[in-house]
Amino acid sequence: MLINCVVYEDGSKLADIQVSEIGEYLSRPGCFVWVALHEATAAELAELQRQFGLHPLAVEDAQHGHQRPKVEEYADSLFAVMHLLEPGTASMGEAGVGEVDVFVGRNYVVSVRSRSEHGFVEVRERCEREPELLRQGPGFVLYALMDAVVDRYFPVIDALEVELETIEMRIFTKGAARESIQRLYELKRRLTVLKHAVAPLLEGAAKLHGGRVPQLCAGSQEYFRDVVDHLGRINASVDASRDTIGTAISVNLSMVTIEDGEVTKRLAAWAAIFAVCTAFAGIWGMNFQHMPELQWRFGYPAALLLIAATSGYLYHRFRRAGWV
Repeated sequence: MLINCVVYEDGSKLADIQVSEIGEYLSRPGCFVWVALHEATAAELAELQRQFGLHPLAVEDAQHGHQRPKVEEYADSLFAVMHLLEPGTASMGEAGVGEVDVFVGRNYVVSVRSRSEHGFVEVRERCEREPELLRQGPGFVLYALMDAVVDRYFPVIDALEVELETIEMRIFTKGAARESIQRLYELKRRLTVLKHAVAPLLEGAAKLHGGRVPQLCAGSQEYFRDVVDHLGRINASVDASRDTIGTAISVNLSMVTIEDGEVTKRLAAWAAIFAVCTAFAGIWGMNFQHMPELQWRFGYPAALLLIAATSGYLYHRFRRAGWV
């Protein structure tokens, strides 16, 4: 579905046009066309491919979707893929992650958004408020789109870090081990989704500010460096959180082992107490003829007293040792 098709000249908006009118403006100096699509159909992409001469491999990637984040160079054009994440979507896994594919040429920008309802209206408004920067052309628009995508990652990592801190506070709560492990593994999976969005994009964006920079981005290198810096910070935070989760899982499993050991010690202590009672009862229950205790008048209460005293002594010692 077509969202916008706008012509810009010397950093200012010239007009909203139809896709069929694009060819009239592509040859004008200082002009470029910015087309935004949402859930683009094959027919829409084919028409834009015809109008702008988009590379067929890039168009194929945009049609199929579910691409790894990347920045690819095709002759005098660029093709970028970025994953769209929001605080509520990372829990759905890779299948629920949105995507935006951006085609950038000397006089055009085409953005194709998929599986995400949060558009880029604010990006267009920002670019139009800064005509001196928009005058740099499609390269600056690519930066603005990339910057907006990366900025959406910060609330995601912040939410995941807050959740991790909450789980860490419950690790030493008795009886919460199973729930904590489940939440930690779910959190680790969501961090992996964010990692898959950030790490490849960091690698791709690094090509746009250092080394042999594509001509389209030559005037916006400093801005792409800022994007790379943000991606690097997010990537470091993801790695730190994943390490913390690994430690938390190990501690949690240790707590489970300790709790199991405590139960085993209690069972062993009570088993020892009842074993003494059983031993005494077994000895006096043999009923041999020449057992002196059988004929003693106070034998029965004395036996009960001895059993109770021995059991009480053992209970006292186990109590002091923390076993019961």
